[in-house]
Amino acid sequence: MTQTHSVISPAILYWGTPVVLVSSENEDGTHNLCAISSAFWLGHRCVLGFGAGSKTPQNILRTGQCVVCLPDDAMVGPVNALASTTGSETPSPSKLARGYRFVRDKWSCAGVTPQPADLVRPARVRECPVQMECALASSHPLMEDVPDRRGVLVAVELQVLRVHVRDELRMEGHANRIDPDRWRPMIMSFQELYGLSKGKAGTSDLARIDEEMYRIPMRSSLVKMPVNSEEEMADARHKAARPNGNV
Repeated sequence: MTQTHSVISPAILYWGTPVVLVSSENEDGTHNLCAISSAFWLGHRCVLGFGAGSKTPQNILRTGQCVVCLPDDAMVGPVNALASTTGSETPSPSKLARGYRFVRDKWSCAGVTPQPADLVRPARVRECPVQMECALASSHPLMEDVPDRRGVLVAVELQVLRVHVRDELRMEGHANRIDPDRWRPMIMSFQELYGLSKGKAGTSDLARIDEEMYRIPMRSSLVKMPVNSEEEMADARHKAARPNGNV
């Protein structure tokens, strides 16, 4: 069977990453909670991506602490309850357009239980099978090469200080290993929620939002969007054949 590819321009590139619940400390000492899926790990470092105007990165950058909790694929309810909420009393116009609302007590909203952490002030989520206490290591603004997008996105690098896991996830005969046959993370792929088993874990509330609402208009002429047509492709090849791309 011949495989074919087409050139497309998706509004989002959520190919499939784990959902995480991030607990952070507000200015008044209460704990905020958010659900995101821009997360990955290298060694004992965790990198999370946020809109820079969101409450969670502001809390992390101010306090240097957070707890990153991983729900399993049975926790669709709490994830959906948090999905369209914000801890910012004045949500951004883009969030308002996507139906977000301010919620002061995210824990009650999600129906989850705060559990004291050992090394940081923000609480762990008791219902999550995996909980990681973290300290801020660094922050990295994204899209700094696009003038009209500077300051909009930020990645935070976290040092994982302590890992808590449910005993049933541990591999027999090993003190510090997870049995991957027992761990069922929740995965977000293009706004839908999945488990590692076949099919969706449940219906995702975020999936009601049109993906095109996430498309970022590029007013800058310095950084072009990927080419989307045969004419643009031909023009790109033509310029690439010239020294320094000049015609």
